[in-house]
Amino acid sequence: MPFSHHSHSGQFCPGHAQNSLEDVIRTAISKKMQVFCLTEHMPRHKEDFYPEEVESGNTEASHEANEAAYWEEAARLREKYASQIKIIIGFEIDWIRPASKELIDRSLSRFPFEFFIGSIHHMHTVPIDYDRPMYEQARELAGGTDERLFEDYFDAQLDMLQQLKPLVVGHFDLIRLKSDDMERSFTSWPRVWSKVLRNLDFIASYGGMLELNSAALRKGMSEPYPKAEICKEFGARGGRFCLSDDSHGVDQVALNFHRVLEFLDRAGISTLHYLQLEPTVGSNVPDARFPNTQIAYISVEDLGKMAFWS
Repeated sequence: MPFSHHSHSGQFCPGHAQNSLEDVIRTAISKKMQVFCLTEHMPRHKEDFYPEEVESGNTEASHEANEAAYWEEAARLREKYASQIKIIIGFEIDWIRPASKELIDRSLSRFPFEFFIGSIHHMHTVPIDYDRPMYEQARELAGGTDERLFEDYFDAQLDMLQQLKPLVVGHFDLIRLKSDDMERSFTSWPRVWSKVLRNLDFIASYGGMLELNSAALRKGMSEPYPKAEICKEFGARGGRFCLSDDSHGVDQVALNFHRVLEFLDRAGISTLHYLQLEPTVGSNVPDARFPNTQIAYISVEDLGKMAFWS
């Protein structure tokens, strides 16, 4: 079943993405996707706004209003296109500082979201995927080397995982994007690698899913997030994988999914999982916070036979 668990629109992520949410959904339908998750960003504190948000005069109040408008529009579009695609409404978190949990809990209390993606885009409160100068700033705060920043990243990630236990863990190894060598093996740094394995152990222990995020491919990497060496270790732990395009507009919906399909064999992945909604609460709900959200699966072999991939 073609699906994506991670998407953004220019309508609710202005300056960072393109196109209306409806256009994104219509594109997903045209690409024969059957499950498409909406995951606009959560509100953030003013000190954590991106440069374009500061320039456009965003406020914390406008962030909250944006989230409310997003929920209303997502619900409307789900009903409008219910016969053509299954839409699951969630959001992507930003784990920046301890106070981030208060904002996440507030979003969960305000709207009946059906899941969220657990992501880290900041280290030492500085964005690590925005541009190279900001990455270098975060690296200096970590001690001046990529290795030290990577260690801090996976420590912060563990804190997020322990506090929130997200059903979907977003771009697990995003930290490599702006580093000196985005293709470097994590095993070359034993301390970093031990933290990677520790985090995988924890995700597997509570049944979380790692997203196979194709955005890494359009950003110049040879493998999606996470790298094959990480996928193999998570698979050995019985971990579950789901598929995401992390699209930021219509031109990125399902982009490079055919390359991810080729990657699955190299990474030793034979099964993919995906979220689905059930009208009544099941007996085996993976996350009590989302009583109608369930996890299903499909073999990679069956997925590869679908016309969607051609």
